[in-house]
Amino acid sequence: MGRLTDTVKHLIIINVIFFLGSQFYVLLDDWFSLFYFESPRFQLWQPLTHMFMHGGFSHILFNMFGLFMFGSPLEAQWGKKKFLFFYFSAGLGAALIHSLVNYYHFHTGFEALLSLGASETEIWDLVNNTLAQGSYREIPEIGLDVSRNFFTSFNTPAVGASGAIYGVLVAFGLMYPNAELMLIFLPIPIKAKYFIPAVILMDLFSGLTGVSLFGQGIAHWAHIGGALFGFIMAWYWKKNSFNDRRWN
Repeated sequence: MGRLTDTVKHLIIINVIFFLGSQFYVLLDDWFSLFYFESPRFQLWQPLTHMFMHGGFSHILFNMFGLFMFGSPLEAQWGKKKFLFFYFSAGLGAALIHSLVNYYHFHTGFEALLSLGASETEIWDLVNNTLAQGSYREIPEIGLDVSRNFFTSFNTPAVGASGAIYGVLVAFGLMYPNAELMLIFLPIPIKAKYFIPAVILMDLFSGLTGVSLFGQGIAHWAHIGGALFGFIMAWYWKKNSFNDRRWN
């Protein structure tokens, strides 16, 4: 197990502080989680602050363990400034992809309701009166899946560092492709260049089908977004032998 680097240590501490704060002051969830950008709960700082919010102990535990395991080697190689730029860029990329998918789901339902004769005012009243997180109303005329995606994309916030961690994971795989990794429930060493694409493909499968392989409430498209932005940056830097001196 490698050394815990300074920036990774500070990120872990900040995440733990936010997590503990949210246990004692529930309004932090409304302020700092990432809501859909057309929701009245959305605030401009949420694409950044949602990276420090987590839905439970196991959520933050796995994310911080991943940050330690895969982030520390990258920070040791890249340095603090370059690693921080990468980490937050991957997290913001995850927020962007997640929000775009939510936009698609929300407006698919919106257009379906318009086609049934509902007015825009009636539809906005409907979603604004179904604001309980994760709640939805089944509208048989547009189908269960469209109904669920329509409401939950609007009223279910995204939380967690997972998108940024996926970017870090992909960068680790590019930098150390032959490092051997294991899943907890499958203790068989697998090289990073095989392990990491398999994990991302499972998220892609879940995002496309709605069948979650690791439980409910997972923002699969945020994972994919973080992985995509992380891959683009890490691949570009590696391919072009990026000049590290500009980060000093």
